[in-house]
Amino acid sequence: MSRRHLASRAWYDSLRPVRQGGHEVVLLEGGGEFFPALIESIDAARAHVSLETYIFSDDPSARAVAAALAAAARRGVQVRVVVDGFGTPRLGGEVARMLAAGGVSLETYRPEPRGFALDRRRLRRLHRKLAVIDGQVVFVGGINLLDDHVDPNHGALESPRFDFAVRVRGPLAATAQLAVQRLWWELSIVNQPSRLLRRQAREQMELSAAVVGDVTPAGSVEAMLVLRDNFRFRREIENQYLRAIGRARREVLIANAYFFPGRRMRESLKAAAASGVRVRLLLQGRVEYRLQHWASQAMYDELLRAGIEIVEYRASFLHAKVAVIDDWATVGSSNIDPFSLLLAREANVVVEDAGFAAQLRARILAAIDEGGAPVALSHHARRAWPMRLLHRLSYQLLRLAVALSGATAGY
Repeated sequence: MSRRHLASRAWYDSLRPVRQGGHEVVLLEGGGEFFPALIESIDAARAHVSLETYIFSDDPSARAVAAALAAAARRGVQVRVVVDGFGTPRLGGEVARMLAAGGVSLETYRPEPRGFALDRRRLRRLHRKLAVIDGQVVFVGGINLLDDHVDPNHGALESPRFDFAVRVRGPLAATAQLAVQRLWWELSIVNQPSRLLRRQAREQMELSAAVVGDVTPAGSVEAMLVLRDNFRFRREIENQYLRAIGRARREVLIANAYFFPGRRMRESLKAAAASGVRVRLLLQGRVEYRLQHWASQAMYDELLRAGIEIVEYRASFLHAKVAVIDDWATVGSSNIDPFSLLLAREANVVVEDAGFAAQLRARILAAIDEGGAPVALSHHARRAWPMRLLHRLSYQLLRLAVALSGATAGY
């Protein structure tokens, strides 16, 4: 067995993304591939499991994960789970019972206030889906702990939700371990009910000497973990996209659930298309959230006239947040909209590897062939005036929501 290489980092060290070699990156499509891989890693955990998710549902898939977490905690593994207070306002049912009985530690990111509260900070959510096992295995992607065949707003689905995650081993595990540890410390302070307990938690955090993560090479792939927060890395994911699009020579292929890009992103995509790069967007074809859906369609005319191809995914709900730009690829939790790019905590993995890019590209193209409906400029331009008005109003309302949130996006 090869010797592990561990890195000790102060809790306040930078989480700036650094591209490094030495990774094994496994692409996981949908819950059918993601949940078994996650459970297998949790079952093998020896020391600690940290899991962050926007939605932790109470359905068969989520219960299987909860059972694995509880079993790990019972055998002495330190298990910590963080859920978002809006995505999971109340963790209940069989999942809550299993986690509590197993001794799993649970924190909530920004618990929702009781009753009505007009506070723009409520839009600052924990949207990243991140799991770190023993500081060695990392899962990142767009998949919530939610069954592929169930939608919280629309009920049972005939076809599974289209989404991706990756399992990563290698040096970026140390950054992921530091990220989840730091957020846990922050929440253990913020969520304390009294000033005395908050002070004691802060003192304990400051006394913690270091976070140990695994930097053992596990493969040959270059990758990095890219985090977005509201402090030092406000535009980090967006900037990674812009740099990759600006360097594109052959193709830009993006599959994104909630697509409402700002001016910089739109101009970058149009410039790529003008330079001869093939630009294709796979976007949501089913109406999940009406305002976002119609606001996104309001941008179609501008993009189509610039030579950008748009395909709507209609086989099921599209939840993916992935892209392939030549040999550059990303898989993560961040939509290309202001709520992800400017407000939420997000996590993406960026991979620079021709083999991985080709694999992800093939999966996206298969989705286009099997469930995609191309949008023609001639057809879109002839839409009835009530629909035109609806698109325009939705666009302006979403812009207003961005402005009220305090974000500045250039929309």
